[in-house]
Amino acid sequence: MNKEITVVGLGSGDLDQLPLGIYKLLKQEKHFFLRTKEHPVVAELVEEGFIFESFDDIYEKHGDFTSVYDEITQFLLNKAENEQIVYVVPGHPLIAERTVQLLLEQAPHRNIKIEIQGGQSFLDPLFTSLKIDPIEGFQLLDGTSLQRDELQIQQHIIIGQVYDAFVASEVKLTLMEKYPSDYEVSLVTAAGSKMEKIRKLPLYELDHGITLDNLTSLYVPPIAEQEQAYKEFSTLRQIIADLRGPNGCPWDQEQTHLSLKKYLIEEAYELLAAIDQDDIENIIEELGDILLQVMLHAQIGEDEGMFSIEDVLESISRKMVRRHPHVFGDVEVRDAAEVTVNWDKIKATEKNRNESILAETAKGLPALIKAYKYQKRAGKLGFDWGVAQEAWEKVKEEMQEFEVEMAKEDRQEQLKELGDLLFSVVNVSRLLNIYPEEALERTNEKFARRFSYIEEKVRESGRGFEEYTLEQLDQFWDEAKGKGF
Repeated sequence: MNKEITVVGLGSGDLDQLPLGIYKLLKQEKHFFLRTKEHPVVAELVEEGFIFESFDDIYEKHGDFTSVYDEITQFLLNKAENEQIVYVVPGHPLIAERTVQLLLEQAPHRNIKIEIQGGQSFLDPLFTSLKIDPIEGFQLLDGTSLQRDELQIQQHIIIGQVYDAFVASEVKLTLMEKYPSDYEVSLVTAAGSKMEKIRKLPLYELDHGITLDNLTSLYVPPIAEQEQAYKEFSTLRQIIADLRGPNGCPWDQEQTHLSLKKYLIEEAYELLAAIDQDDIENIIEELGDILLQVMLHAQIGEDEGMFSIEDVLESISRKMVRRHPHVFGDVEVRDAAEVTVNWDKIKATEKNRNESILAETAKGLPALIKAYKYQKRAGKLGFDWGVAQEAWEKVKEEMQEFEVEMAKEDRQEQLKELGDLLFSVVNVSRLLNIYPEEALERTNEKFARRFSYIEEKVRESGRGFEEYTLEQLDQFWDEAKGKGF
Protein backbone atom coordinates (compact mmCIF):
# COMPACT_ATOMS: atom_id res chain seq x y z
CA MET A 1 0.00 0.00 0.00
CA ASN A 2 1.24 3.46 -0.92
CA LYS A 3 1.67 5.76 2.05
CA GLU A 4 0.16 9.06 0.97
CA ILE A 5 -1.39 12.26 2.30
CA THR A 6 -3.52 14.32 -0.08
CA VAL A 7 -3.65 17.94 1.04
CA VAL A 8 -6.73 19.81 -0.15
CA GLY A 9 -7.35 23.57 -0.01
CA LEU A 10 -10.84 24.88 0.69
CA GLY A 11 -10.22 28.27 -0.89
CA SER A 12 -10.65 31.61 0.79
CA GLY A 13 -14.38 32.21 0.81
CA ASP A 14 -17.73 30.49 0.69
CA LEU A 15 -18.95 27.41 -1.20
CA ASP A 16 -19.52 29.35 -4.43
CA GLN A 17 -15.76 29.99 -4.60
CA LEU A 18 -14.77 26.35 -4.03
CA PRO A 19 -13.32 24.85 -7.25
CA LEU A 20 -15.53 22.12 -8.74
CA GLY A 21 -12.65 19.64 -8.81
CA ILE A 22 -12.04 20.06 -5.08
CA TYR A 23 -15.77 19.67 -4.38
CA LYS A 24 -15.87 16.39 -6.34
CA LEU A 25 -12.78 15.09 -4.56
CA LEU A 26 -14.35 15.78 -1.17
CA LYS A 27 -17.60 14.11 -2.27
CA GLN A 28 -15.65 10.92 -3.02
CA GLU A 29 -14.07 10.78 0.44
CA LYS A 30 -16.04 9.42 3.36
CA HIS A 31 -13.67 10.68 6.01
CA PHE A 32 -11.00 13.36 6.09
CA PHE A 33 -9.08 15.48 8.55
CA LEU A 34 -9.63 19.22 8.85
CA ARG A 35 -7.13 21.65 10.37
CA THR A 36 -9.89 23.91 11.65
CA LYS A 37 -13.65 24.23 11.30
CA GLU A 38 -13.33 28.04 11.47
CA HIS A 39 -13.99 28.59 7.75
CA PRO A 40 -17.22 29.60 5.92
CA VAL A 41 -17.05 26.66 3.47
CA VAL A 42 -17.06 24.11 6.29
CA ALA A 43 -20.44 25.13 7.66
CA GLU A 44 -22.00 24.82 4.20
CA LEU A 45 -20.36 21.44 3.58
CA VAL A 46 -21.61 20.15 6.92
CA GLU A 47 -25.14 21.12 5.87
CA GLU A 48 -24.63 18.94 2.79
CA GLY A 49 -23.71 15.96 4.99
CA PHE A 50 -19.92 16.09 4.89
CA ILE A 51 -18.23 14.62 7.98
CA PHE A 52 -14.95 16.11 9.21
CA GLU A 53 -12.55 15.29 12.00
CA SER A 54 -11.00 18.64 12.98
CA PHE A 55 -7.96 19.52 15.05
CA ASP A 56 -9.57 22.44 16.87
CA ASP A 57 -9.19 20.62 20.18
CA ILE A 58 -5.39 20.66 19.70
CA TYR A 59 -5.46 24.45 19.44
CA GLU A 60 -7.23 24.58 22.81
CA LYS A 61 -4.68 22.22 24.39
CA HIS A 62 -1.54 24.26 23.62
CA GLY A 63 -0.50 27.81 24.36
CA ASP A 64 1.61 28.30 21.23
CA PHE A 65 1.18 27.55 17.53
CA THR A 66 4.48 25.69 17.20
CA SER A 67 3.22 22.94 19.51
CA VAL A 68 -0.15 22.87 17.74
CA TYR A 69 1.38 22.47 14.29
CA ASP A 70 3.89 19.87 15.47
CA GLU A 71 1.17 17.71 17.02
CA ILE A 72 -1.07 17.93 13.93
CA THR A 73 1.86 17.00 11.69
CA GLN A 74 2.88 14.00 13.75
CA PHE A 75 -0.72 12.76 13.94
CA LEU A 76 -1.10 12.92 10.16
CA LEU A 77 2.23 11.21 9.48
CA ASN A 78 1.45 8.41 11.93
CA LYS A 79 -2.00 7.96 10.40
CA ALA A 80 -0.52 7.82 6.88
CA GLU A 81 1.70 4.90 7.88
CA ASN A 82 -1.39 2.66 7.72
CA GLU A 83 -3.79 4.32 5.30
CA GLN A 84 -4.08 6.97 2.60
CA ILE A 85 -5.60 10.08 4.12
CA VAL A 86 -6.95 13.45 3.05
CA TYR A 87 -5.96 16.57 4.97
CA VAL A 88 -8.11 19.66 4.40
CA VAL A 89 -6.89 23.21 5.05
CA PRO A 90 -8.32 26.71 4.50
CA GLY A 91 -7.21 28.69 1.45
CA HIS A 92 -4.39 27.25 -0.64
CA PRO A 93 -2.24 24.48 0.91
CA LEU A 94 1.01 26.26 0.05
CA ILE A 95 0.13 29.76 1.24
CA ALA A 96 0.42 30.53 4.95
CA GLU A 97 0.01 26.87 5.93
CA ARG A 98 2.77 25.86 8.35
CA THR A 99 1.48 22.31 8.85
CA VAL A 100 1.76 21.64 5.12
CA GLN A 101 5.36 22.87 5.11
CA LEU A 102 6.13 20.56 8.04
CA LEU A 103 4.57 17.64 6.15
CA LEU A 104 6.66 18.42 3.07
CA GLU A 105 9.82 18.55 5.19
CA GLN A 106 9.23 15.39 7.23
CA ALA A 107 7.21 13.04 5.02
CA PRO A 108 10.12 12.03 2.72
CA HIS A 109 12.04 10.69 5.73
CA ARG A 110 9.17 8.26 6.33
CA ASN A 111 8.58 7.41 2.64
CA ILE A 112 5.21 9.14 2.69
CA LYS A 113 4.06 10.89 -0.47
CA ILE A 114 2.44 14.32 -0.21
CA GLU A 115 -0.05 15.22 -2.95
CA ILE A 116 -1.19 18.85 -3.16
CA GLN A 117 -4.66 19.66 -4.48
CA GLY A 118 -4.87 23.44 -4.73
CA GLY A 119 -7.63 25.69 -3.56
CA GLN A 120 -7.92 29.37 -4.24
CA SER A 121 -5.76 31.39 -1.84
CA PHE A 122 -7.08 34.50 -0.12
CA LEU A 123 -4.71 36.62 -2.22
CA ASP A 124 -6.66 36.64 -5.49
CA PRO A 125 -9.94 37.89 -4.02
CA LEU A 126 -8.04 40.25 -1.74
CA PHE A 127 -6.25 41.87 -4.69
CA THR A 128 -9.62 42.12 -6.44
CA SER A 129 -11.33 43.66 -3.41
CA LEU A 130 -8.56 46.22 -2.90
CA LYS A 131 -8.14 46.79 -6.65
CA ILE A 132 -4.33 46.56 -6.56
CA ASP A 133 -1.91 44.98 -9.03
CA PRO A 134 0.67 42.72 -7.32
CA ILE A 135 3.13 43.17 -10.19
CA GLU A 136 3.93 46.55 -8.63
CA GLY A 137 5.57 44.55 -5.84
CA PHE A 138 4.01 43.12 -2.71
CA GLN A 139 4.89 41.26 0.47
CA LEU A 140 2.88 38.58 2.23
CA LEU A 141 3.85 38.53 5.92
CA ASP A 142 2.76 36.70 9.05
CA GLY A 143 1.22 38.95 11.69
CA THR A 144 2.21 36.59 14.50
CA SER A 145 5.92 36.96 13.77
CA LEU A 146 6.19 40.34 12.07
CA GLN A 147 9.66 41.92 12.12
CA ARG A 148 10.41 45.59 11.46
CA ASP A 149 13.40 44.96 9.22
CA GLU A 150 11.48 42.75 6.79
CA LEU A 151 9.05 45.53 5.87
CA GLN A 152 9.51 46.96 2.36
CA ILE A 153 7.46 50.12 2.70
CA GLN A 154 7.58 51.00 -1.02
CA GLN A 155 5.56 47.84 -1.77
CA HIS A 156 2.02 46.64 -1.13
CA ILE A 157 2.08 44.72 2.15
CA ILE A 158 -0.44 42.01 3.07
CA ILE A 159 -0.27 40.81 6.67
CA GLY A 160 -2.13 37.60 7.46
CA GLN A 161 -2.98 35.94 10.78
CA VAL A 162 -4.32 39.21 12.27
CA TYR A 163 -7.05 37.28 14.07
CA ASP A 164 -7.30 38.99 17.47
CA ALA A 165 -6.60 42.23 19.33
CA PHE A 166 -3.29 41.02 20.77
CA VAL A 167 -1.82 40.25 17.32
CA ALA A 168 -3.26 43.51 15.98
CA SER A 169 -1.57 45.45 18.79
CA GLU A 170 1.82 43.83 18.13
CA VAL A 171 1.46 44.44 14.38
CA LYS A 172 0.53 48.07 15.01
CA LEU A 173 3.58 48.70 17.20
CA THR A 174 5.89 47.10 14.64
CA LEU A 175 4.42 49.08 11.74
CA MET A 176 4.62 52.35 13.68
CA GLU A 177 8.41 51.96 13.77
CA LYS A 178 8.32 52.69 10.03
CA TYR A 179 4.99 54.34 9.24
CA PRO A 180 3.31 57.49 10.61
CA SER A 181 0.80 56.70 13.36
CA ASP A 182 -2.07 58.12 11.27
CA TYR A 183 -1.12 56.19 8.12
CA GLU A 184 -4.27 54.73 6.51
CA VAL A 185 -4.46 50.93 6.38
CA SER A 186 -7.26 48.49 5.53
CA LEU A 187 -8.59 45.46 7.40
CA VAL A 188 -10.05 42.94 4.95
CA THR A 189 -12.23 40.08 6.18
CA ALA A 190 -13.48 37.16 4.08
CA ALA A 191 -12.35 38.76 0.81
CA GLY A 192 -14.45 37.78 -2.22
CA SER A 193 -17.20 36.07 -0.23
CA LYS A 194 -20.72 37.19 0.68
CA MET A 195 -19.31 38.13 4.12
CA GLU A 196 -16.57 40.39 2.71
CA LYS A 197 -15.85 43.45 4.79
CA ILE A 198 -13.22 46.18 4.20
CA ARG A 199 -12.51 48.74 6.93
CA LYS A 200 -10.15 51.66 6.35
CA LEU A 201 -8.65 53.21 9.46
CA PRO A 202 -5.55 55.05 10.73
CA LEU A 203 -2.81 52.75 11.91
CA TYR A 204 -3.05 53.82 15.55
CA GLU A 205 -6.66 52.54 15.72
CA LEU A 206 -5.77 49.03 14.57
CA ASP A 207 -6.38 47.46 17.98
CA HIS A 208 -9.20 49.76 19.13
CA GLY A 209 -12.13 47.45 19.79
CA ILE A 210 -12.36 46.07 16.25
CA THR A 211 -13.78 42.58 15.65
CA LEU A 212 -11.14 40.32 14.10
CA ASP A 213 -11.09 36.66 13.10
CA ASN A 214 -9.00 34.11 11.22
CA LEU A 215 -10.31 35.42 7.87
CA THR A 216 -8.94 38.91 8.53
CA SER A 217 -5.88 40.32 6.78
CA LEU A 218 -4.30 43.75 7.01
CA TYR A 219 -3.38 45.72 3.91
CA VAL A 220 -0.73 48.45 4.12
CA PRO A 221 -0.41 50.54 0.93
CA PRO A 222 3.00 51.64 -0.39
CA ILE A 223 4.58 54.82 0.92
CA ALA A 224 4.14 57.44 -1.81
CA GLU A 225 5.89 60.49 -0.33
CA GLN A 226 9.67 60.53 0.14
CA GLU A 227 9.34 62.40 3.43
CA GLN A 228 7.42 59.45 4.89
CA ALA A 229 10.32 57.16 3.94
CA TYR A 230 13.12 59.13 5.60
CA LYS A 231 13.71 56.25 8.04
CA GLU A 232 14.66 53.93 5.18
CA PHE A 233 18.30 53.26 4.35
CA SER A 234 17.40 53.12 0.66
CA THR A 235 16.01 56.66 0.87
CA LEU A 236 19.28 58.05 2.21
CA ARG A 237 21.21 56.17 -0.43
CA GLN A 238 19.07 57.67 -3.20
CA ILE A 239 19.42 61.17 -1.76
CA ILE A 240 23.22 60.86 -1.79
CA ALA A 241 23.14 59.46 -5.34
CA ASP A 242 20.96 62.41 -6.42
CA LEU A 243 23.31 64.92 -4.79
CA ARG A 244 26.23 63.54 -6.80
CA GLY A 245 24.16 62.93 -9.92
CA PRO A 246 24.04 65.04 -13.10
CA ASN A 247 21.39 67.38 -11.68
CA GLY A 248 22.79 67.35 -8.16
CA CYS A 249 24.80 69.69 -5.98
CA PRO A 250 28.05 71.14 -7.45
CA TRP A 251 29.82 70.86 -4.08
CA ASP A 252 28.91 67.18 -3.62
CA GLN A 253 29.84 66.43 -7.23
CA GLU A 254 33.35 67.82 -6.68
CA GLN A 255 34.18 65.82 -3.56
CA THR A 256 36.78 63.04 -3.48
CA HIS A 257 37.95 60.62 -0.81
CA LEU A 258 40.83 62.99 -0.05
CA SER A 259 38.76 66.18 0.09
CA LEU A 260 36.32 64.61 2.57
CA LYS A 261 38.97 63.42 5.05
CA LYS A 262 38.89 66.53 7.21
CA TYR A 263 35.09 66.45 7.53
CA LEU A 264 35.09 62.87 8.84
CA ILE A 265 37.55 63.83 11.57
CA GLU A 266 35.52 66.93 12.48
CA GLU A 267 32.26 65.00 12.65
CA ALA A 268 33.85 62.29 14.80
CA TYR A 269 34.99 64.86 17.36
CA GLU A 270 31.60 66.56 17.35
CA LEU A 271 30.02 63.19 18.14
CA LEU A 272 32.45 62.69 21.02
CA ALA A 273 31.46 66.10 22.39
CA ALA A 274 27.76 65.18 22.18
CA ILE A 275 28.44 61.90 24.01
CA ASP A 276 30.39 63.73 26.74
CA GLN A 277 27.42 66.08 27.19
CA ASP A 278 24.96 63.15 27.16
CA ASP A 279 22.91 65.14 24.62
CA ILE A 280 20.72 62.49 22.97
CA GLU A 281 19.31 64.74 20.26
CA ASN A 282 22.80 65.91 19.36
CA ILE A 283 24.14 62.35 19.41
CA ILE A 284 21.46 61.42 16.87
CA GLU A 285 22.38 64.38 14.67
CA GLU A 286 26.13 63.76 14.86
CA LEU A 287 25.77 60.03 14.16
CA GLY A 288 23.79 61.09 11.09
CA ASP A 289 26.62 63.38 10.03
CA ILE A 290 29.11 60.52 10.31
CA LEU A 291 26.78 58.22 8.38
CA LEU A 292 26.59 60.94 5.70
CA GLN A 293 30.37 60.78 5.35
CA VAL A 294 30.25 56.99 5.01
CA MET A 295 27.55 57.25 2.35
CA LEU A 296 29.43 59.93 0.42
CA HIS A 297 32.60 57.82 0.33
CA ALA A 298 30.59 54.78 -0.75
CA GLN A 299 28.85 56.77 -3.50
CA ILE A 300 32.20 58.08 -4.75
CA GLY A 301 33.41 54.48 -4.85
CA GLU A 302 30.32 53.46 -6.83
CA ASP A 303 30.62 56.42 -9.20
CA GLU A 304 34.22 55.41 -9.91
CA GLY A 305 33.24 51.76 -10.38
CA MET A 306 35.50 50.65 -7.52
CA PHE A 307 33.07 49.59 -4.76
CA SER A 308 29.59 50.25 -3.41
CA ILE A 309 27.88 50.48 -0.03
CA GLU A 310 27.00 46.77 -0.37
CA ASP A 311 30.72 45.96 -0.36
CA VAL A 312 31.12 48.00 2.81
CA LEU A 313 28.20 46.21 4.47
CA GLU A 314 29.48 42.80 3.41
CA SER A 315 32.97 43.56 4.68
CA ILE A 316 31.90 44.63 8.16
CA SER A 317 29.30 41.86 8.44
CA ARG A 318 31.89 39.21 7.60
CA LYS A 319 34.34 40.73 10.06
CA MET A 320 31.82 40.83 12.92
CA VAL A 321 30.78 37.21 12.37
CA ARG A 322 34.39 36.05 11.97
CA ARG A 323 35.60 37.83 15.10
CA HIS A 324 32.68 36.75 17.30
CA PRO A 325 32.86 32.93 17.17
CA HIS A 326 31.41 32.88 20.70
CA VAL A 327 28.20 34.36 19.27
CA PHE A 328 28.06 32.95 15.73
CA GLY A 329 30.04 29.75 16.31
CA ASP A 330 30.70 27.21 19.04
CA VAL A 331 33.52 28.98 20.93
CA GLU A 332 32.86 29.59 24.63
CA VAL A 333 34.13 32.60 26.59
CA ARG A 334 33.89 33.53 30.28
CA ASP A 335 34.01 37.32 30.15
CA ALA A 336 34.76 40.43 28.08
CA ALA A 337 38.49 40.12 28.71
CA GLU A 338 38.53 36.71 27.06
CA VAL A 339 36.55 38.12 24.14
CA THR A 340 39.29 40.73 23.65
CA VAL A 341 42.01 38.07 23.70
CA ASN A 342 40.16 36.01 21.07
CA TRP A 343 39.55 39.14 18.98
CA ASP A 344 43.26 39.95 18.88
CA LYS A 345 44.18 36.35 18.00
CA ILE A 346 41.68 36.25 15.13
CA LYS A 347 42.76 39.69 13.95
CA ALA A 348 46.41 38.59 13.95
CA THR A 349 45.63 35.72 11.57
CA GLU A 350 44.04 38.16 9.13
CA LYS A 351 47.08 40.40 8.77
CA ASN A 352 50.40 40.13 6.95
CA ARG A 353 52.68 38.26 9.37
CA ASN A 354 55.70 40.29 8.20
CA GLU A 355 54.00 43.59 8.96
CA SER A 356 54.63 45.41 12.24
CA ILE A 357 51.77 45.24 14.72
CA LEU A 358 52.01 49.04 14.85
CA ALA A 359 51.40 49.48 11.11
CA GLU A 360 47.63 49.45 11.29
CA THR A 361 47.59 51.93 14.17
CA ALA A 362 49.14 54.63 12.00
CA LYS A 363 45.99 55.06 9.90
CA GLY A 364 45.41 58.81 10.27
CA LEU A 365 45.06 58.96 14.06
CA PRO A 366 45.92 62.17 15.93
CA ALA A 367 49.34 61.94 17.59
CA LEU A 368 48.01 61.70 21.16
CA ILE A 369 45.73 58.79 20.36
CA LYS A 370 48.36 57.14 18.17
CA ALA A 371 50.87 57.22 21.04
CA TYR A 372 48.32 55.55 23.30
CA LYS A 373 47.60 52.85 20.67
CA TYR A 374 51.30 52.22 20.01
CA GLN A 375 52.01 51.71 23.68
CA LYS A 376 48.98 49.48 24.16
CA ARG A 377 49.93 47.20 21.26
CA ALA A 378 53.57 46.98 22.29
CA GLY A 379 52.49 46.27 25.86
CA LYS A 380 50.59 43.18 24.74
CA LEU A 381 53.91 41.70 23.63
CA GLY A 382 55.54 42.46 26.99
CA PHE A 383 57.32 45.67 25.97
CA ASP A 384 55.94 47.76 28.80
CA TRP A 385 56.57 49.32 32.21
CA GLY A 386 55.39 47.20 35.09
CA VAL A 387 53.35 49.86 36.90
CA ALA A 388 52.45 53.53 36.53
CA GLN A 389 54.98 54.60 39.17
CA GLU A 390 57.86 53.24 37.10
CA ALA A 391 56.56 55.13 34.06
CA TRP A 392 56.27 58.29 36.16
CA GLU A 393 59.99 58.13 36.90
CA LYS A 394 60.52 58.21 33.14
CA VAL A 395 58.33 61.33 32.95
CA LYS A 396 60.53 63.09 35.50
CA GLU A 397 63.63 62.07 33.55
CA GLU A 398 62.16 63.47 30.32
CA MET A 399 61.17 66.69 32.11
CA GLN A 400 64.76 67.25 33.13
CA GLU A 401 66.02 66.60 29.61
CA PHE A 402 63.46 69.02 28.19
CA GLU A 403 64.38 71.63 30.77
CA VAL A 404 68.02 71.40 29.65
CA GLU A 405 67.02 71.90 26.00
CA MET A 406 64.81 74.88 26.88
CA ALA A 407 67.94 76.73 27.94
CA LYS A 408 69.43 76.20 24.50
CA GLU A 409 68.32 77.50 21.11
CA ASP A 410 68.20 74.21 19.19
CA ARG A 411 64.51 74.02 18.27
CA GLN A 412 64.78 70.53 16.78
CA GLU A 413 66.14 69.15 20.05
CA GLN A 414 63.41 70.97 21.96
CA LEU A 415 60.81 69.43 19.63
CA LYS A 416 62.27 65.96 20.17
CA GLU A 417 62.46 66.22 23.96
CA LEU A 418 58.96 67.70 24.27
CA GLY A 419 57.66 64.80 22.19
CA ASP A 420 59.45 62.35 24.49
CA LEU A 421 57.88 64.04 27.51
CA LEU A 422 54.36 63.89 26.08
CA PHE A 423 54.86 60.26 25.06
CA SER A 424 55.94 59.41 28.63
CA VAL A 425 52.88 61.16 30.11
CA VAL A 426 50.63 59.12 27.83
CA ASN A 427 52.34 55.97 29.13
CA VAL A 428 51.47 56.89 32.72
CA SER A 429 47.85 57.60 31.80
CA ARG A 430 47.54 54.25 30.03
CA LEU A 431 48.93 52.31 33.00
CA LEU A 432 46.42 54.14 35.23
CA ASN A 433 43.61 53.14 32.82
CA ILE A 434 43.00 56.79 31.99
CA TYR A 435 42.34 57.56 28.32
CA PRO A 436 44.59 60.58 27.61
CA GLU A 437 42.32 62.05 24.96
CA GLU A 438 39.42 62.10 27.42
CA ALA A 439 41.57 63.58 30.18
CA LEU A 440 42.88 66.36 27.92
CA GLU A 441 39.39 67.09 26.59
CA ARG A 442 38.09 67.56 30.13
CA THR A 443 40.86 70.04 30.78
CA ASN A 444 40.04 71.81 27.50
CA GLU A 445 36.41 72.16 28.60
CA LYS A 446 37.50 73.41 32.03
CA PHE A 447 39.81 75.98 30.45
CA ALA A 448 37.01 77.14 28.13
CA ARG A 449 34.61 77.61 31.07
CA ARG A 450 37.10 79.58 33.15
CA PHE A 451 38.31 81.70 30.26
CA SER A 452 34.69 82.49 29.35
CA TYR A 453 34.29 83.78 32.91
CA ILE A 454 37.33 86.04 32.43
CA GLU A 455 35.85 87.35 29.16
CA GLU A 456 32.55 88.07 30.90
CA LYS A 457 34.26 90.01 33.70
CA VAL A 458 36.28 92.04 31.19
CA ARG A 459 33.11 92.89 29.22
CA GLU A 460 31.31 93.94 32.40
CA SER A 461 34.15 96.35 33.22
CA GLY A 462 33.81 98.15 29.92
CA ARG A 463 37.55 97.90 29.39
CA GLY A 464 39.59 95.86 26.90
CA PHE A 465 41.89 92.93 27.59
CA GLU A 466 44.90 95.09 26.78
CA GLU A 467 44.10 97.28 29.81
CA TYR A 468 44.50 94.38 32.23
CA THR A 469 47.71 92.94 33.57
CA LEU A 470 48.27 89.19 33.66
CA GLU A 471 48.01 89.30 37.45
CA GLN A 472 44.57 90.93 37.25
CA LEU A 473 43.38 88.36 34.73
CA ASP A 474 44.73 85.63 36.99
CA GLN A 475 42.50 86.96 39.76
CA PHE A 476 39.45 86.44 37.55
CA TRP A 477 40.75 82.93 36.82
CA ASP A 478 40.96 82.19 40.54
CA GLU A 479 37.43 83.54 41.01
CA ALA A 480 36.16 81.21 38.31
CA LYS A 481 38.00 78.31 39.94
CA GLY A 482 36.48 79.21 43.31
CA LYS A 483 32.99 79.18 41.77
CA GLY A 484 33.55 75.65 40.48
CA PHE A 485 33.93 76.57 36.80
